[in-house]
Amino acid sequence: MRCFYQFKTTLSLVVLAVFVALSSLDVPGFPATAERLAAASAPLQGGPASRPSAAQEYDPLAPITALEIGRISLTALRGEREVPILVFLPKRGDAAKLLDPLPIVLFSHGLGGSNTGSTFYGQHLASRGYAVAFLQHAGSDEQVWKDLPAGKRLSALEQAATRENLVLRTQDVTTAIDALTTWNQTKGHPLEGRVDPERIGMSGHSFGAVTTQMVSGQRSEIFQAKLIEPRIDAAIAFSPSPPRLGTPKKVFDKVFLPLMLMTGTKDDSSIGNTDAKARQLVYPALPTTNDRYELVLDGARHSIFTDTAGIRRASARNRNHHRVILALATAFWDAYLKQDRQAAAWLVGDGPKGVMEEADRYQHAAGE
Repeated sequence: MRCFYQFKTTLSLVVLAVFVALSSLDVPGFPATAERLAAASAPLQGGPASRPSAAQEYDPLAPITALEIGRISLTALRGEREVPILVFLPKRGDAAKLLDPLPIVLFSHGLGGSNTGSTFYGQHLASRGYAVAFLQHAGSDEQVWKDLPAGKRLSALEQAATRENLVLRTQDVTTAIDALTTWNQTKGHPLEGRVDPERIGMSGHSFGAVTTQMVSGQRSEIFQAKLIEPRIDAAIAFSPSPPRLGTPKKVFDKVFLPLMLMTGTKDDSSIGNTDAKARQLVYPALPTTNDRYELVLDGARHSIFTDTAGIRRASARNRNHHRVILALATAFWDAYLKQDRQAAAWLVGDGPKGVMEEADRYQHAAGE
């Protein structure tokens, strides 16, 4: 079972040096290196409920330092299949040197989307010291519908929501991790020495959430264990989906990592006929051996996890929803990819209440 404070033994001396440098800066929300190492050598007993609830100084919405955020467009290859990747990360400079190598957060877009659809998420996480890699999945991306008349677009999207494309998507995740690892070791590459393949988070929206669920251990009667990506440490599924075949308990009983779920009370999708109520069947089906979290935003529609409001007017969106999404996602990644004790305390304490609205719902449980 993976936990908040368990350090990987494979962390390099470079990473430890980064921690030392950060502690000397007295960056709010980033514990001193000595405290972090002490926590690693003597883990806290019990689950999150037994951990401190006070995290007054931790603010997941504030950039950890003054960083200029850059974007790098790259293409990974698997045979003849191309996987376009848009990476958000701090530009090279004195401030970025103190953070490198950066934890990696992957993002898989929804059906008919692209790797530019949730930039608010990438921009913010990059400002917090992450390399955020947005994948684009050929066969289920915007190219499926973009050049078609309006009346044919829905049908084209439905035809793209196939098992075959799901398999390709999970393979794209592996391709992306392989490529990021190689680029990190390639002299002269824009990502040389910038990312840490030993700290990887996976996330996705809608069909990207299903992709995330599959590489995180969701069972498939058809694919068995072929879709699991064991290098992932934690995951967030935006608009998760229950299985079409089998019971949720059986399908999710092999999920092997901490998982956060985010949805809304109006998170309906006409493709696949998945409604908001069905999306909330995932959380109670997750294994009790893993840390798990669920956020339900009051009034949030399916498009809330993207930059645009879809067919709905932008004015109809609750602007606070993005703040909540970013706050909880950041705290989750800080806790699991950076082993930040204050982030862990914030997640299971009163921190989320400080950004959520009264009608929003949040629950969590520690792995046994």
